Amino acid sequence: MKYLLRRMIVFVLLLAPFALVAQEVGLFFSHEIPQVEFAAAEIRAAAQAKGVNCAVLDLAKFSEAPQTVRIILISSSAKAQPFGLTNSSPLQKAESYSISTRIEGTRTNYFVVGADAVGAMYGGLDIAEAIKLGTLGQLKDGEHAPFIERRGIKFNIPLDARTPSYSDAGDAAQQNIPEMWSMDFWHEFLDEMARDRYDVLSLWNLHPFPSLVKVPEYPDVALDDVMRTTEKFDTSFSLMGKDMVRPSMLTHLETVKRMSIEQKIKFWREVMQYAHDRGIDVYLFTWNIFVFGTDGKYGITSAQDNTNTIDYFRKSVAQTLITYPFLKGIGITGGENMQKLPGEFTNEKWLWKTYGEGVLDAKKLQPEREIPFIHRIHQTTVKEIEKEWANYPGTFDLSFKYSVAHMYSSTNPPFAKPTLDTLPAGQRLWFEVRNDDIYDFRWGDPTFARNYIFNMPGADRLAGFLMGPDGYVWGREFTSTEPDSPRQLFIKKNNYSFMLWGRLGYDPTLSDSLFEKTLAAQFPQVDGQKLFAAYSAASKVIPQIDRFFWAGGGNDLGWFPEACVRHPAGSKGFYTVTDFMKGKTMPGTGILDISTYCDRTIRQETGAGITPPQVAEALKSDADTALKYLSQMPAAKEKELRFTLGDLTAMAHLGNYYAEKILGATDLALFEKTGKPEFQTSAIAHLEQALDHWKKYAATTSAQYKPQLLTRIGYVDFNALTETVQRDVVIAKEIKMP
Repeated sequence: MKYLLRRMIVFVLLLAPFALVAQEVGLFFSHEIPQVEFAAAEIRAAAQAKGVNCAVLDLAKFSEAPQTVRIILISSSAKAQPFGLTNSSPLQKAESYSISTRIEGTRTNYFVVGADAVGAMYGGLDIAEAIKLGTLGQLKDGEHAPFIERRGIKFNIPLDARTPSYSDAGDAAQQNIPEMWSMDFWHEFLDEMARDRYDVLSLWNLHPFPSLVKVPEYPDVALDDVMRTTEKFDTSFSLMGKDMVRPSMLTHLETVKRMSIEQKIKFWREVMQYAHDRGIDVYLFTWNIFVFGTDGKYGITSAQDNTNTIDYFRKSVAQTLITYPFLKGIGITGGENMQKLPGEFTNEKWLWKTYGEGVLDAKKLQPEREIPFIHRIHQTTVKEIEKEWANYPGTFDLSFKYSVAHMYSSTNPPFAKPTLDTLPAGQRLWFEVRNDDIYDFRWGDPTFARNYIFNMPGADRLAGFLMGPDGYVWGREFTSTEPDSPRQLFIKKNNYSFMLWGRLGYDPTLSDSLFEKTLAAQFPQVDGQKLFAAYSAASKVIPQIDRFFWAGGGNDLGWFPEACVRHPAGSKGFYTVTDFMKGKTMPGTGILDISTYCDRTIRQETGAGITPPQVAEALKSDADTALKYLSQMPAAKEKELRFTLGDLTAMAHLGNYYAEKILGATDLALFEKTGKPEFQTSAIAHLEQALDHWKKYAATTSAQYKPQLLTRIGYVDFNALTETVQRDVVIAKEIKMP
């Protein structure tokens, strides 16, 4: 009874501090460990937000501290022994931690013990979250370890017009070039990553070396200052990145920041140090062979048999590793601009001579350094990679596009299975979890994310995942009709989505109640449970339509569901009702395409499979559920809530649009096959309803976002697309009886 009473006192103290005279909490940790210091700062901020003072003390002061509530952060099992926290099976797995509560008279102690500094940080963040959400008194004792070992962000980084990334031919990249050289941006971004339990940041660029490093043998390649072109971008750029820097662009450069190469090196050393202090490893990824920024100096070209180029790359790789001690590893792509030459200059031989030998050169100078390497299985084969990289001196992983470009589709994509089944024993994969589905809207369906993660293979096959887009840049948002100053970080705008993927990646058993409480704490103006239900329902729309309409083989340039478009080279971009009639569904989902369904219907056959009308019904149901809960929300005055509700409303309207379009396409296909006029009449009616839903969708979206040029998709203006959407009705009316 006394134990329960003491716990109740703690509960009241931290959950309702304004009801009592605010008391002091003692926070104890080793101040020399930056990861733990970060967690301690989060705890202190959470307590102070509740009106409770938090005294920050050293672990050595614990026994004499008078506070009735004490929180102790310890970074290893060995350091926990003086506190009587012995464990017969000490924490072994990296980033794991335990939380335990101990009552001592009138005092309540919360002990966090990490297997390492990152584990202690994560446990401390759990404590901070519990204080913030008012659930500290409900915190259960237990041990925690990562389900997915490494949980990362894929970030196509636009460093400079002269050293672009794959995504640079779009507004998102161009607007964010200055942000990549802002320490404020990286501090805020990396803090958010740590809070969401991401531990890898992978920076992807076609040829980053001139902007990052000064190679002694090639000093004139290093670039001072940060530049952006004033030339207007369009959709004519190569889809393989080969002309991302055009001569005309270089004659229209503007300087966005004055920096010497030495200052750039200092900047990125600080970024990588800060990432390390948040438990985040930085990897540098490249596509090949690109030499943007060299301007033909030292005889460097993109020719695969150019020995000057090979030597330049080898020395650049080595110098980059030597320059940046907190650069964890390297990732490469054997494709895009490689020429598949025979003999001594095959793709994989070239990659070994440059990146492999560069790593060996760095290790000669730093023999104790571990340099993990990730080789993408892209335009190459596992067999070819194995042949040339057998002697790599360290961890050597492969990576694979797990859901092609559309992570928001099936929770169990089938594409990696053949590769997984044939991998050599001990060889592990990273999954590239590509989000080229959703660029505008806030997304949040924990059931989808949880199932997606649970369906990934075990740690013996999976090294981790890297989540991010190729057609967008997750820097600061730049399309809001009511922008903040400075503009909001994409990761903060989408804080709920990033929380789901990061936290569930670490622990997919987390309950929905945590996410409900998180939304309720962020938006106390509305009912948290209703907001959670609306979020979940609206967020089912795009995965459902992606499973039904697997356009372009799942590639990013072949399908952008937010606008029902593809790259303009494909039939002017927009997918018409005719395209839907001929469309294919995602492999492995059991969904029937329209043509197959119509043939079965005409033959009066039954069989396994999810039918197009059932898909449409599911879309309608999710849209109706979202709109029902959204209609119960009071009018939102606060901007973040207004825009969140607006995003969910837009996705619901999009769901209704696609539902009616699928039904219209199905009826139109039946009309073509049977000649029965009632099918054409029905198709026209469905497509007219689809048009009405699109108008609502465009109005909602355009109220919040300005049109933009998307890399590999083109210019997207939802209002301007309305006329194109209306064309579907005309198509249905013009089709003649067979």
